[in-house]
Amino acid sequence: MAAPTTVVAVVTTYLATIPSPDQGVWHLGPIPIRAYALCIILGIILAIWWGERRWVARGGLKGEVTDIAVFAVPFGLIGGRLYHVATDYDKYFGEGRNPLEALAIWNGGLGIWGAIALGGVGAWIGCRRKGIPLPAMADALAPGILAAQAVGRLGNYFNQELYGGPTTLPWGLEIYEREDPETGFEDDLGGVAVDHTPIEIVHPTFLYEMLWSLGVVLIIVWADRKFRLGHGRVFALYVAGYTAGRFWIEQMRTDYATQVFGLRINVITSVVVFLGAVVYFVLAGKKGDREVIVREEPAAAEPTESGYASTDEDKPAADDEETTVPDTKAAPDKPADTGDKPEQ
Repeated sequence: MAAPTTVVAVVTTYLATIPSPDQGVWHLGPIPIRAYALCIILGIILAIWWGERRWVARGGLKGEVTDIAVFAVPFGLIGGRLYHVATDYDKYFGEGRNPLEALAIWNGGLGIWGAIALGGVGAWIGCRRKGIPLPAMADALAPGILAAQAVGRLGNYFNQELYGGPTTLPWGLEIYEREDPETGFEDDLGGVAVDHTPIEIVHPTFLYEMLWSLGVVLIIVWADRKFRLGHGRVFALYVAGYTAGRFWIEQMRTDYATQVFGLRINVITSVVVFLGAVVYFVLAGKKGDREVIVREEPAAAEPTESGYASTDEDKPAADDEETTVPDTKAAPDKPADTGDKPEQ
């Protein structure tokens, strides 16, 4: 009986851990292809595609989500980077640091809080231009945004970053030493694994967050269908669910982070944002059932004698003419009082 037990122990030890990718960057000639950037792009495409389907199902027009994304996506990327740099400024500013690295978004480093905050500003601008209520649009986008976050976490896997402390659990993540193949210097982001002997086996906190996010996606989709949530409540539920998971996962991470009251700053942010989302969810529930979205296709233009198309907006209005509503309560047989006697 000892031999089979030994075999099982050996198999568990060497096959139950999660290997890291050998590298996260490939080169197509002089062009670097970064897995992190590809994951972000794939997540954005997923969020727009799913958000479009949900928006149309709620009464919106096809293409409107893409129009909003033109504003929300760049605002979100800028906001995510600003939050990351602001909360981890020691990485980019100070003695021996290169401030230009703050612009190197392709190396990773996007704070979801800044991305959502400034991305929301971009979405608000787009919604204002289109005449769309922002809470309704946010509800349509919420599951896709969180699913996009889950996809984006795969980029951290390729970058060998955002992991936790050492573990002996069977799903521990193997971390390899990477180096630049040309210079031989250590390069964790752009290098290639020297060999497949792990330098440590750690908690894959990026995987924990990815799985948690997908679970919250299922919950908010179910709740939305079950209770017909509206007025921004789907988005609030997404924020509350995500921050609840981020609170405990963040405390498992071992990478550098700014400390506030002895806690990682993202732990504090998670608590504050969670409480705000719960308050909004409760207050928005007093507005009643889900709002009805009615979006009509623009009227087709009518051809004119000149060969150009025209719409009702192009037709000149009569000068000094008022549009009135007839008084339907007046007696229909009573002649109008014009000052003349009616004909006999």
